[in-house]
Order: sequence, then C-alpha cells, then structure tokens
Amino acid sequence: MTLSAGTPESTFRPDLLHGKHALITGGGSGINLGIAQSFAAHGCAVTILGRNLEKAQKAAQGIVDAGGRGLGVSADVRDFAAMQAAVAQAVEQFGDFDIVLAGAAGNFPAPVDGISPNGFKSVVDIDLIGTFHTVKAAAPHLKAPGSNVLSISAYGIPVPMQAHVVAAKAGVDALTRTLAIEWGLRGIRVNAIIPGPIDGTEGMARLAPDEKSRSMVAGTVPLGRLGVAQDIANAALFLVSDAASYVTGVILPVDGGQNMLGGAPQYQTFQAMGFGQKKD
Repeated sequence: MTLSAGTPESTFRPDLLHGKHALITGGGSGINLGIAQSFAAHGCAVTILGRNLEKAQKAAQGIVDAGGRGLGVSADVRDFAAMQAAVAQAVEQFGDFDIVLAGAAGNFPAPVDGISPNGFKSVVDIDLIGTFHTVKAAAPHLKAPGSNVLSISAYGIPVPMQAHVVAAKAGVDALTRTLAIEWGLRGIRVNAIIPGPIDGTEGMARLAPDEKSRSMVAGTVPLGRLGVAQDIANAALFLVSDAASYVTGVILPVDGGQNMLGGAPQYQTFQAMGFGQKKD
C-alpha cells in the first residue's frame, strides 16, 4: 500500500503489522483516519467504524484502493448493542482483533456558561461511555496474549472552552490505567495518546478558523509548529508494535511539548480571543 501524501517513507518497516486486524472507531476522518491509513500501509487489516456508514465505507475504500485491506461499518458508540453488531461484522470479515483504537469523540469549544446540560452529557457519552462500549464490545474478540488497546485522550489539565472534554477524557485516562492493570496478566497492553494541536482536523478548524488564530496556537507549542495526523499515527504505530512490548498504562502526549507548559498557553489563547471577559 502507498503511504499517505506527505509521508513517502516510514520510520517503521513496511510489514510491521502484517497479518493483524485493527478496529478503529471514529476512523472516517482526521487523526483516526490518518492512523487507519498508516496501520494499513504497514500491513494491517483495518475496520473503520463510524456513525455515518457512507463515510466509514468511503474511508475504507480509500484504503482498499491504495492496496490495503479495509472494511467500513456503522454504529453509534453510545449504543452498546449496535457496537456488538458492528464488531461481529468486523470479526466475520477479518477475524479477531490485534488492535482496538477508541477514537470516536465529540467536541465543541465553549465556556462552561455556554454548555447546556445536554451538550455536556453528549460529550461524556461519546468520549467516555463510547470508549467503554468499544473495549467492552471488542473484549471477547481480543487476541490474548499480544493485543493492544489504544484510546485518543486529551489534556489532563484544566483547559478553557473544553470543560466537557477534559472531564470525559479524565475518565478515559482512568479507564486506560485500570484496564492496563486488569488485562496485563492476559498479555494485553492498554495505552492512550494525547494529541496536541493537529492541523487539518475538524477540531483545529473550530478552534483556529483563520491564519491569525492558527499562528497564535502554533506559538503555544515549544516545537513551534502545529502537528499533523502522521505525528499521531507514528506514536500509535510505536505503541502497538513489539518495540513497546513493555509499555502499558501510559498516557502519551504527542504535542510538540505543549503539555509541559500546563494550561497557560490555552488560557492565553482564550484571553486573546476575547473570551471569559466580564460583560457590561
């Protein structure tokens, strides 16, 4: 399979994931699609699960067209019965899972004053309950020993405009560490990745819709640039490979160093954009 545009070569050997099967929720776009494409480029059969069947199938077809193995299935991660049915489809097509990536997420930038109870609950249901449903539905089909569970998390620090997400992802981190302990003796490793500001994603488009705000966000990163989806895919490839065979229970920031600065950069951006100020 040809690697995605902008990544003519890979740090990893082409057959790194040969013969393996990955389930990726939320894999129809953005970071998760980038991970799906990279897994497939390294020999992995990929099942992309999303609420929109057409979008999931289109993403999977792109993988097939590039010479990989892909399947698109539909389920809402908030619906456990639907998740079980989608998992059954995936297993029928490609067999049990070597990798499960819980990447489905809901998000919208808003201050606490601007988040409705239903909006807060929706994000928690998708991000946290959806992660639980993903691992719960996949658990009977996880190869043991040797399989890997990954989640896409977020900063475990206070971030303005993201109270709903931070609260939900704190639960994802706790679930990750607990599963790492419970499933360790089965030989199943469980880790999570915290992406920094990643260019070309829906989240960045909402957070920084113009060049001025994009530059402002990039200026909060010690490495001085926005990330790209391949940065996250590279971390995911490492974590599911044998190179990380003694790594479990880790919540790994892949953010150009932004996490080291705590919540200050996000707060400064929040202020510069005129939020949080007292209204007359």
